Amino acid sequence: MTMSIIILASVLLWGAVINELSKPSKKQNNRKIVSLVSLSSLLTIIITISLFQNLPF
Repeated sequence: MTMSIIILASVLLWGAVINELSKPSKKQNNRKIVSLVSLSSLLTIIITISLFQNLPF
């Protein structure tokens, strides 16, 4: 259940990044973009590590 929430949050954050980057460059908030990309990347790393831990070797 926790993983589903993390995945959903990651997808929503990446969507927010795409939305912010699709704005004209004069209306883009660079601070917001950096924050969203940082948090999204962190969640993506958490998801990736979790998925690799669940792989049988």
